[in-house]
Amino acid sequence: MEFFNPHLYDLANPELWVAVGLIAFFVIVVLAGVPKLVGGVLDAKAAKIQSELDEAARLRAEAEALLAQIRTEKAEAEAQAAEMLAAAEADARVMEAEAKVKLEETLARRQELAERRIAQAEVQATAEVKAAAADLAARAAEQILAARLAGQKTDPQLDDAIAQIGSRLN
Repeated sequence: MEFFNPHLYDLANPELWVAVGLIAFFVIVVLAGVPKLVGGVLDAKAAKIQSELDEAARLRAEAEALLAQIRTEKAEAEAQAAEMLAAAEADARVMEAEAKVKLEETLARRQELAERRIAQAEVQATAEVKAAAADLAARAAEQILAARLAGQKTDPQLDDAIAQIGSRLN
């Protein structure tokens, strides 16, 4: 152990003077209040760091609240989009059903119109056939009567009857 070495306490020993200088330096530092000054600086630094940590915690809480709000809005938007999609699909089904009904009505009207035109054409064709048959019958009757009467005198009543046959058959 060197503390009990008698050579250590000799005034000519430079190690003694280094130790005395070091002790004097520490005494002066303590008397000058350096530890309090260093403590104050460290306390100020700690307070600044603590305020920054508090600010960071506050900002994190705000960010989490904003994130929760955004998630809520996103869920609401998705729900609204799903509702709009369901409504659009329902509207499309209604429009499809209405279009189908309108198409069936249009087809029924067109079929009815075609049937009426066919009926009218049949009536017209029947009338034309009857008229042609009446004309043919009138001409045939006229020829037959003309052949029978060729040797006889003309009869005015018979001529009038023949002339009316064509108009009565129409």
